[in-house]
Amino acid sequence: MPEERKVHKTAIASAGGLSFGLPIIVAQFIFSLIYPGSDYKNQVSALAVCGLWVLILGVIDDKFRVKAYTKLFYQIIISVFLYFAGFRIMEITNPFGPEFQLGFMSFPVTIFWYLIIINSINLIDGIDGLAAGIGSVSAIILFFVGVKYNNLYVMYLSLLIIAGCTAFLKENFYPAKIFMGDTGSMFIGVNLASIATVGTGQLKGITAITLMIPITVMALPLLDTILAVFRRVRKKRSIFTADKEHFHHILLNYGLSHRTISYIAYLFTLLFGLIALGFSFSSKKILLSVLVVLISVLLIILYTILKRESTK
Repeated sequence: MPEERKVHKTAIASAGGLSFGLPIIVAQFIFSLIYPGSDYKNQVSALAVCGLWVLILGVIDDKFRVKAYTKLFYQIIISVFLYFAGFRIMEITNPFGPEFQLGFMSFPVTIFWYLIIINSINLIDGIDGLAAGIGSVSAIILFFVGVKYNNLYVMYLSLLIIAGCTAFLKENFYPAKIFMGDTGSMFIGVNLASIATVGTGQLKGITAITLMIPITVMALPLLDTILAVFRRVRKKRSIFTADKEHFHHILLNYGLSHRTISYIAYLFTLLFGLIALGFSFSSKKILLSVLVVLISVLLIILYTILKRESTK
């Protein structure tokens, strides 16, 4: 239903994540049955089970509004399950030398990784087609990483997200006929976070995928989430308090249309994604410098916009 924090004006069906989440889970189970190698079978099966768990949590939240702390608790449980299923971050890409081995820090870093990706996709889902489009572009970049390293595992899991998000966009792009809700945004987040971690465990050859690529690809939702946390802390509000101060809300206030904002977000995600792919092909130091400059420019732009809005 429409409300003060929402941007739509009429009642629209939610929990649309079921429409692509359930087929993806079925496809993952099928993959786990036919893919050679018991480790991969067990991992994909675990991802499918956790995906189903996420869908159930999302549907309940979309219907009855689960408290933020309760939702966070279940997100942690799901993240822990995936960690012990093998989706874990063992090392972090170092642009200046060998990868950093995390050791005992692997567990908290992995759990934090899942929480920030899940909630970043959730928070970015504020206007029609935004989360589905960003999820699709992010998965496309991860798919090409899998192609470069000839890894069917990464390619297949990424392709499922691409197919699901792109198909959903047909009904979700402005003006949306259905919303994905937390059901869809959390499902996309869990899958993107999992695809990003597989390169740090069993697939040690894919060193380029160890956080640097997914962090770069998802720079926009991650930055929006970081700014949201700082904004709420500065205003002495709970970090779980919803507001209409995300970058897409601000751009709407500036008069940009839903479609234009979505296209801008897709373009930024693609730009950062191409930079992320560059980590696999070129000097990490040069690309890191380019990335730092771009993120700095983006932060300055977002800060300027936020400052202007706060003075109104």
